[in-house]
Amino acid sequence: MSRQTQAIIHADALLHNFKALAALAPTSQSMAVVKADAYGHGAVNVARILQHVSSRFAVAIIEEAIALRDAGITAPIIVLEGAHQVKECKMAYQNNCILVMHCQEQLDWLDKCPEDSRPHVWLKVDSGMHRLGFAMSDIEAIAKKYRHLLSEQTVIATHFACADDVDNRFTGTQLRAFKQVADKLGFPTSVANSPATVNFPESRNAWNRLGVGVYGGAVSTSNDVDIEIYSTMTLRSSVLAVRNIAAGEGVGYGQTWVADKPSKIATVGIGYADGYPRHCKNGTPVMVRGKRAYLAGRVSMDMITIDVTHIDNVNVGDEVELWGQNVSIQEVAAWADTIDYELMTRISQRVPRIVKYL
Repeated sequence: MSRQTQAIIHADALLHNFKALAALAPTSQSMAVVKADAYGHGAVNVARILQHVSSRFAVAIIEEAIALRDAGITAPIIVLEGAHQVKECKMAYQNNCILVMHCQEQLDWLDKCPEDSRPHVWLKVDSGMHRLGFAMSDIEAIAKKYRHLLSEQTVIATHFACADDVDNRFTGTQLRAFKQVADKLGFPTSVANSPATVNFPESRNAWNRLGVGVYGGAVSTSNDVDIEIYSTMTLRSSVLAVRNIAAGEGVGYGQTWVADKPSKIATVGIGYADGYPRHCKNGTPVMVRGKRAYLAGRVSMDMITIDVTHIDNVNVGDEVELWGQNVSIQEVAAWADTIDYELMTRISQRVPRIVKYL
């Protein structure tokens, strides 16, 4: 390939992170969430890496499930948003998918399917996040009315709003409310995402849904957690040009960075069209020749400029790490006023994902 802008996917880190999270809940079953192209890492790549340790996978929509099937992934797949149209009920059955039902319309669609071609379903309960799910006051009546659609694989699920924040009491409120309802229904339950698995042991139920933690994302506001999560993506590029500028000269669109002394500026082949955040501020760190350099000027569509005045022998072709092993994705996200989830998932398709093992 011509341009050296790549997202390196560290297979060993993915395996380590999944196993470490799953080990926190040895009496539960855990699945990897590979929605949004596995948080930007490549869903097919990740599913192939984890298929021997994750007995199921979870996606957001049916198209994501079918892409995995087309790639030869055979494990059952949970579709977290359920069906968007009636035809997706049949598609789910044909592709061995389990639909998470969150509203009565979806159950009515399922009811129209022939009995011998209905997919298995989970039921989602809204325990307080108020995004998707049956009201807790309605779920008993719903489960009774549609009992003929439920099976031995049915699970009652909910989703947390604040599970990464160990000091937020709302997770406990959600847990208690959900348990009161779930105990009456008598089905297995699934409530824990990665942060809940780490921070709230009581949330580790029949199935845990492991997402951002598998990809090295932040799972807790606490520094006192008994788990080590490794970075799974290194976003890297290379130096395209190096130039010296005089004090008082500006760099980039809008001249938002002006040299306060004679400076050396390197241009790097990555920009917001690749998914590098346009909102990164002057001073956002990168790594060049084993030292930190800093964003100087606005992020362009295809390039960034960095101040390398303090680094000797920077040359065209030198590798630049945007985030990964030396600069954390969380640190870059903070400079862009966003979260690591967004940075992972916004990497564009023109950036090749290169899977590497140790």
